[in-house]
Amino acid sequence: MKAIFLSALAVLINAAPAPKPVASAAATPPNKITGDYVEVRTASVFTGACHYNGELVTTGRDAVMAISFTAGSWNNTPLAGVRAVAAVTSEANLGQEHAARKVELTIDSKATEAQATALAALLKEKCKATLGEITFVRRAPVSFTHKGSDYAVKADGIATLEVQPMPNNECCAQPHLVWYQPLVPLTNRKVGYTQSAAYLAGTVGEPWQREGENSAFYGSFAF
Repeated sequence: MKAIFLSALAVLINAAPAPKPVASAAATPPNKITGDYVEVRTASVFTGACHYNGELVTTGRDAVMAISFTAGSWNNTPLAGVRAVAAVTSEANLGQEHAARKVELTIDSKATEAQATALAALLKEKCKATLGEITFVRRAPVSFTHKGSDYAVKADGIATLEVQPMPNNECCAQPHLVWYQPLVPLTNRKVGYTQSAAYLAGTVGEPWQREGENSAFYGSFAF
């Protein structure tokens, strides 16, 4: 009788559902920093091989990039809504990865001091290899307009950009004619047509102006 009882008990124990593991605390989602980006070079970034090689040793040493944050924070400081323009200059074509670069950074005057400090720290950590050393920082009004795929950026007396998409997405149809990479890694990077662009301040390099060429990159970024 005892043997029968023990056997039945063993059956019940084996049939009982295993205890459910204790649920762990939900993982905290990463703090993703996102925004819009546009950049213009002093060289065509989408062109034929002969044109590219001609510019490689004569120009393409300067760029102006503009950034507009849509979400995220750095050093516990929210960056959504912050806009900035950076002028980048080098003694060699920016396609040469190891060429030394200098940056003049203009942060929108509407940003707080904490946001300005966080933005500069973010660029130094995430983009130092491509942007170079930030040697000059100022506060000034910066406008950044993105409608459809058109971009218009303005910082009075410092820099202006007007960029439109290329017709028929040619940069995607003929990727072998894209010769450079943007200074900031982009999602769905596109080559843009520069209606006009100018660097006016002359703080880290000589002023310049370009228009009517495929010398721009645009897209969204995420750090």
